[in-house]
Amino acid sequence: MTIKFPKHDLRSIAFTKLHGNGNDFILIDEMDHVIIPDDMKAQFAVVYCDRRFGIGGDGVLFISKSEKADIRMKLFQPDASEAEMCGNGIRCLAKYAFDKEYVKKKAFSVETLAGVMQVRVGYDSEGDFMATIDMGAAVYLESREIDGMTVYSVNTGVPHAVIFVGNVDGIAIDEVAPKIRHHSSFPKGTNVNFVQITGSSEIVIRTFERGVEGETLSCGTGSTASALTAAKTGKVHGNTVHVKTVGGPLDITVGDIPQMTGPAATVFVGEILY
Repeated sequence: MTIKFPKHDLRSIAFTKLHGNGNDFILIDEMDHVIIPDDMKAQFAVVYCDRRFGIGGDGVLFISKSEKADIRMKLFQPDASEAEMCGNGIRCLAKYAFDKEYVKKKAFSVETLAGVMQVRVGYDSEGDFMATIDMGAAVYLESREIDGMTVYSVNTGVPHAVIFVGNVDGIAIDEVAPKIRHHSSFPKGTNVNFVQITGSSEIVIRTFERGVEGETLSCGTGSTASALTAAKTGKVHGNTVHVKTVGGPLDITVGDIPQMTGPAATVFVGEILY
């Protein structure tokens, strides 16, 4: 599948590939002007997130100026849907904006469909980029039984189902998760997290993401939802929950306004020629 872009002076589209704990994104810089028209952004994500015929990614980030915050983030997913928020994606966008000096301070704001998020960034002693995101107040919904599993429902910018299991590695996630993701209890669908308690303040999770329609190596909003649910149900204790995702660790500070801290990295830059 190809896209016929509008005719203009451009003959190539620059992009940057980034990832947060293996949750990878294509980023298009629209700070100066629109590169991909709004009515083409969804189809652009479908084509270029393809890992065999495109660039490959769990989504496409668009960075632009904002009237409400320092910068704006839009995220389109491989199924053409637009996500309200993405924890790993916002860290990647924050890294790009900080490195490009679009923001010249270490604390700034990012407009998303889920609201304006506060971000604090910097490089640690080993030269790795780290970002802390104020994730906004979570919305807890009542738990329910689905296929013999207790499913907790919480919205951390996007909807998440949280299921506690004895061993996350024993879950056939591609078989089990879609039944919950598409369950009638979730009219708009939901992301699905399987959570194993591994310590008094530590959990391991695997996430099946709505929009990607498969397991991703990491999910920031899912890690937040899982940590908050584990704390709320008394399964973990302390102010900070250490979350181990397939792609790497995240720290979630629980509270009325939870915070997520984790890395982001630039993989490569390139051009789409047409």
